Amino acid sequence: MKNLSFYKENLNCETEDEVFDFLITNLKPSNMLWSYFVNWEKVLHNTKQIELALNSLNYLIGKDDFDKEFKFLLKENPNLAQVIPALLVRDGSNTKKFKILVDYKNKKLVYEDYDFTKEKISDDDIDKYLKFVKETGLKNLITDKKIKNLVDYMIGVEAGLDSNGRKNRGGHAMEDIVEAFIVDLCNKKNFRYLKEANSEKIKKEFGYDVPVDKSSRRYDFVIDNGKELFIIETNFYGGGGSKLKSTAGEYRNLSDILNGQYEFFWITDGFGWQKTQKPLRETFDHNDYIFNLAMLEKGVLEFLI
Repeated sequence: MKNLSFYKENLNCETEDEVFDFLITNLKPSNMLWSYFVNWEKVLHNTKQIELALNSLNYLIGKDDFDKEFKFLLKENPNLAQVIPALLVRDGSNTKKFKILVDYKNKKLVYEDYDFTKEKISDDDIDKYLKFVKETGLKNLITDKKIKNLVDYMIGVEAGLDSNGRKNRGGHAMEDIVEAFIVDLCNKKNFRYLKEANSEKIKKEFGYDVPVDKSSRRYDFVIDNGKELFIIETNFYGGGGSKLKSTAGEYRNLSDILNGQYEFFWITDGFGWQKTQKPLRETFDHNDYIFNLAMLEKGVLEFLI
């Protein structure tokens, strides 16, 4: 930790222990923005892509002889088969080919292949698709009239899939919060900044040769105040785990790589650090600058940049 008059003047901290205590006791409980929940634009766009096919499949709702009507519908409209996997919550990869383990109880693993990408389908294919909707429970859902419209149902499925993106949105939320402070500073002082910039982009835009610790490294932010370059990495941890220890080590090593050439700020927050203080303290003692959001609120970026 580099000793700054900022700590005494703005945080009432005289020693390194007091600064670290401020860091830990002023962690934020959440970085959850409204955008955390569901990306409705994405959900509705994905549903719109197959809406016509879903309306055709609505024909099956409430039919007494589902099997007969299902076969009839796919013979008349073979392309409808491609929509069937979308009606089941998946891993988000839009997979339409499956290798399903259909038997494992007799000490032999038996698999069946299901391919919903075919443009031309045979009667055997239709029989397999019918088995698929039966075994996955989709048939019962439709015949028992538990849903009235497959378009509305699909919106719910897509919303559920979109929840897989919450982790990424949480990470981006921290970037969005920090960026608000950076934008305010750069607008006031007429500084320039880049977001998610690799070494090539920094060289092209600002003319600085910045080393990296790995070829894929993209710095969250870099700020050019006209005299020197400031490099910023951000993250937020609401919970604990081994990831926090490895992150602290990563930014300790990165500080060594950048040391002497550019100022490196690590801005991190979240209650997860309350249970993982040791690795954070080690990096705090080693690096010149580690800040939390409370320190940004107090004006540490303006003080340094």
